[in-house]
Amino acid sequence: MTELRSILIIGGGTAGWLTACYLARYLDIARRRDVTITLVESPAIGTIGVGEGGFPTMRTTLQFLGIDEHTFIRKTAATFKQGIRFDHWLSAPREGRTSNFFHPFEAPLYAQDESLVARWLAQDPAKRPPFAEAVTIQQRVAAGARGPKAPGDGDYDAPLSYAYHFDAERLAAVLAARGIELGVERIDDRLLAAEAGPEGIAHLRFERTGTREADLYIDCTGLHAELIGGALAEPFVSVRRYLFTDRALACRVPYDQPSAELPSHTVAAAHEAGWLWDIALRDRRGVGCVYSSDHLDDARAHAILAAHPGVGAAGADDARLICYDPGYRARHWVGNCVAVGLAAGFVEPLEATGIVMIEAAAAMIAEFWTPNGPSDASAARFNALMIARYENLLNFLKLHYCLSRRDEPFWRTNTDLQSIPPALQELLERWRWRAPSRFDFALDSETFAFFSYQYILYGMGFKTRLPGPQAAKMTDPFAKVRAYGEQALRDLPLHRDLIDRINAT
Repeated sequence: MTELRSILIIGGGTAGWLTACYLARYLDIARRRDVTITLVESPAIGTIGVGEGGFPTMRTTLQFLGIDEHTFIRKTAATFKQGIRFDHWLSAPREGRTSNFFHPFEAPLYAQDESLVARWLAQDPAKRPPFAEAVTIQQRVAAGARGPKAPGDGDYDAPLSYAYHFDAERLAAVLAARGIELGVERIDDRLLAAEAGPEGIAHLRFERTGTREADLYIDCTGLHAELIGGALAEPFVSVRRYLFTDRALACRVPYDQPSAELPSHTVAAAHEAGWLWDIALRDRRGVGCVYSSDHLDDARAHAILAAHPGVGAAGADDARLICYDPGYRARHWVGNCVAVGLAAGFVEPLEATGIVMIEAAAAMIAEFWTPNGPSDASAARFNALMIARYENLLNFLKLHYCLSRRDEPFWRTNTDLQSIPPALQELLERWRWRAPSRFDFALDSETFAFFSYQYILYGMGFKTRLPGPQAAKMTDPFAKVRAYGEQALRDLPLHRDLIDRINAT
């Protein structure tokens, strides 16, 4: 007789339901009798759902789960996301002068027989165009308020890489519906206590359904980390000595007009002690103010948020205050318990970085956990890969701060060598002599591709010395990029029109 093995997920939201869906799909539990997946969530506990966006990996995940793209877009008020525009990170606005750069999702275009990156570096810094504009067409497409695909393109298919902006609460509902279709049992109940045992978690006690046991427990209880941090007391590794922001005010803002232009990129605008996000959904904007409580009090943060276009005092008054300590658990898989999502770590209040960590964790749990073996057989490997991901993510996020030339105390402290992780210091020294390369990173522990580092470095004015004199060439390799960009502006629809068309079907 086959032994029945059970997975018990505590907590819903994006972390719980995405993990449940992924495991149910991968393990094909709807057609087998030896594995069950149960998710217990309390309706009284809401989701954090702050900066509501994802990475391009989300397309592959949704497709794997069998969720129709147009259905997803309609049900989550989603829009397309082609990158992030960073305003005022290099220098503060003065006398009408501003600085901004774009991080697109597309890799730099390939040019036969020469590197566009090296050619751009060889140009006169005073005359060359911004890096992203020179090496990819996506900045021009996003600046023209175009979508990344045409109406006739198939699900999850497009000429340009893209992700989404979405309503986080609606995303959780879409994932929950799909999870139930895939065979996940959903129970509404409230966790009262978690009892530790020699193998990790011994059992859980709930308000309505009493005591429950499982072979594998997945902690998706958010910042409370009821299992991994509570019952198992796994230490939390704070990285606040590197990332100073620890608070966020988040609000929702309506459009002035239903037909308002719809940006297809996130805006991250720096302020005196942090930054603001501005995310365009179909029927509203999500806006938030991220800041360091060591450099800014709550009242001043409230004023900065209120002064952001379209927010005002009323919008800022409705904002939720989120307090957090950036960091992660020393181990994410302990015995028969795995932490996923905010229970495992929280480094910045943007949904995208959180979701990509959930995707990575869910995929590894699906492959590492075997119904006929010990629950923690691959725990050490899982922990090594997830910790490496958090450390690499820390380096990438810090890169945005440590190259700034702003003179406020928050930004000056960010450029202090003591506040820069040693691994990032080593990379920066390496990149003074050559551009970031795919050989700088281990794929299985990276969230961002090497060209993402190029977009941030050269958007922030970093100087890479070329290895030697560059031969003059008669051809202009960037002319093709400009021509492709102009063609894309003619061929691709306005983002607002594309979203309206999808919602009308």
